[in-house]
Amino acid sequence: MSKAFKKYFVLFVLFIFPIVIYLFFASGKNNFAILPVLTNKVNEIKQWKTLSGEFVQFEGRITVLGFWGEDLSTKKGDALNLNQKIYKRFYQFQDFQFVMVLREGQQTQVETLKEELKAGVGTDLIKWRFIFGSDNQIGTLFESLKTPLQLTSKKSLPYVFIIDKERNLRGRDDDEDFGTLFGFNAESVAEINNKMVDDIKVILAEYRRAWKKYNNE
Repeated sequence: MSKAFKKYFVLFVLFIFPIVIYLFFASGKNNFAILPVLTNKVNEIKQWKTLSGEFVQFEGRITVLGFWGEDLSTKKGDALNLNQKIYKRFYQFQDFQFVMVLREGQQTQVETLKEELKAGVGTDLIKWRFIFGSDNQIGTLFESLKTPLQLTSKKSLPYVFIIDKERNLRGRDDDEDFGTLFGFNAESVAEINNKMVDDIKVILAEYRRAWKKYNNE
């Protein structure tokens, strides 16, 4: 074995091989992990009013759920963060949707916000769903998530939640910062980038594995 070969072999073992191993396990997180279920059977939304009259439900969909209530004037930044970091990246996946919950009477303001989003980022917003209800309806839906978080007096909060196809709330039960992470702060680009993007990848990979297994049986 030549000295040159030994030199390059040692360099490979010391520097390249650890990187290869890291990349393997990093990719494995998204390929084999399962995002924990934190709450079973969140209330369904089939009977809620929608912006354009389309039918909306949780069952059979992977949903990013948010509560904007009557607080749209402060939600443009949240909407831009979510649209740029999450929606644009994942909206082409089948059965993926955004659902935003608002107080009845906010329809005109929502139309304005949609136009601003389209103009700002040029994204097809076809999978942004907006549903409208009374304070009681909004409160009941939110309480079904069974989180320690609270809505404001305007029935809003900055957090968004991942709901799976079986209407379960998904999140983290071992987060390094919060312990149990029920939702993601849409005001924080860092939290969306560092946590939410990964968790969306995990749940999409989970359903992709299940689909492949079903088709191979």
